[in-house]
Parts: sequence; C-alpha cells; structure tokens
Amino acid sequence: MGSQEKYVTKQIQERFRQLAKEARDLYLTTVVPTLDHVPSPLEFHRDWVCPNKPVIIQGAISHWPALHRWTDEYLRNILSDKELTVAVTPNGYADAVVGNKFVMPEERTMSFTEFLDTLDQKTDSQGVFYIQKQNSNLTEEFHKLIPDADVQLKFATEAFGRLPDASNFWMGDKRAVTSMHKDHYENLYCVVRGQKTFTLLPPTDQPFVPYGNYQAACFKKNDTGTFDIVDDHSTGEVPWIPLDPTNPNLDKFPQFANARPIQVTVNAGETLYLPSLWFHHVQQSHRCIAVNFWYDMEFDIKYSYYKFVESLVEVVGKG
Repeated sequence: MGSQEKYVTKQIQERFRQLAKEARDLYLTTVVPTLDHVPSPLEFHRDWVCPNKPVIIQGAISHWPALHRWTDEYLRNILSDKELTVAVTPNGYADAVVGNKFVMPEERTMSFTEFLDTLDQKTDSQGVFYIQKQNSNLTEEFHKLIPDADVQLKFATEAFGRLPDASNFWMGDKRAVTSMHKDHYENLYCVVRGQKTFTLLPPTDQPFVPYGNYQAACFKKNDTGTFDIVDDHSTGEVPWIPLDPTNPNLDKFPQFANARPIQVTVNAGETLYLPSLWFHHVQQSHRCIAVNFWYDMEFDIKYSYYKFVESLVEVVGKG
C-alpha cells in the first residue's frame, strides 16, 4: 500500500470513530431505558423504532398466564412426551467460531420430559442442551402453549404493519450462550421465567467488530460420548464474529477498544425491544424461558447506509 492509500485509509478509519462518537453524543445512551408502560403503536414507532434504539418495556406480557403457569410440573403435564428439537453442544456455544470453524450445534429429537431431566442432571447425557429452534417453533412444536401466551405483540404488530415472521420459544441450560451476531429483524424478546443478559452494540460500532469467513461445521457426538467437529460442506463458508464482547481479546482485535458495549438484563415479565442490525451476545439463568417475535425490518435508507459503511470497512479494513 502506497503512502496515499495509507493516508486515505487512516482518514476513513478516523471517520468511523467520529461516526460512533457522534451517535453516542446525539442519541444513544450508556444504559437501555425502561418504559413503565406499554407504548402505543405510534409512541413505539416514533420513539424507538425510527431512531433504532433499544428499550425495556414493562407490562407488555403482564396478561400472559404463562408468567405463573409455566412451572416445570405444568410444562411436563402439557408437553409430556412430545418430541422436540434440542440443540446440543459440548460447551454451550452454538453457532459460534471454534478455532477456524463456524460450528453449529448437534440437533437431537427428544421428549420434553427427557429434556427437563437432562437440565436436572437426572440423566448421564453429556453436553449443554438448549431449545433454540428459530423456525417459529412456538407455533409448530410448542403450539399447545399458545393459549398461555401470544403469537404476536399487538402494539408492535400495529406499529410495524405486519404480523411477526416468527414466534420462538427458548429454554435451556445457564451455560448456553448466544455468540455475538446481528439480525435483519426487529426483535421483541419477552422473558417469561428467569433472566437474560444481553451485551449490545449499535450498528454505528460496526467498523470495530471483527468478522471472518469460516468453514461451516457441526458438533456430532461420537461413540466415546465426546463431540467431534464435522465439516458441513453443503453450507460452505459463513461470515461470523470471532469475538466475545464480555471478554474481548484486544491484543488480537485492538479495533474493538473503540466500541462501547451496553449490557442489559431482562427479567421475568419484561420485554426487550432489540432493533434491527444491533449486535448482541446473550447469556441466561438456568431454566430461563423466553418467547421472542421477529418482525421483518424495513430495508430503507437506514439499511442502505449500513451496507455502505460495511462496504467501506471491507475496502479499508479495521486495523
């Protein structure tokens, strides 16, 4: 790289830092605000969706019977021996970078009773078990639970002008961790039992978030009870983030020092609005239960600017 190219690269990287600082100065906060009421569709869209800001909403699911019904005993009775899809990993990290691979969980079919027994360590099953199937499993595998909850949040449906693309049920081991990523969805994440801790980064911190391309692979239990990593050649390479924002390796990824993660804990009965394109890493309490709703984002000027910054990052790098 010549001196002129180095100068231009340095100037663009400085503009990235100014972009992130300006966003923090103008509209972002160091903590996620909490609303003590359910917003009207207009208020929600005007104050949170349009500026692309996260918020915790209290009361949005206070009418759900699930808040007091979804005990282990109740769920055992309702779901009983129903066969469910469960993600299994040796360490709790599904859909995450392991070495030079992007490794997905092994998917097993088991009864809900067996799943609960595994969480209780009443079986000799090895690994970390997590119900995380993201194909609207609430309306498919867990449809018997719908009378206790909802398949939408009405204020959000009216604000977005559409029904959610997916309604998902989540439950699992406290060791289950969702590695940092972003989604092209407006996410309403409702905690029914326990708590979830989210580490968030706004889209304006994108230039400081490292990405790599990794061969896709899956965990697979072998005859000894341990796990092998088996390449998934049909998927090929996957772009993913190789960094844990709660314990970043700044020697390896020094640019991440410019980022300003925000951590927020969502308790039972609360709903987190997680805007589209926000990076997030998630941890949970043991046996935490949650339901989330994915509404498709608007692919408008916000998305166009995001893709423009992403293309600049690819051109100049993040060093």
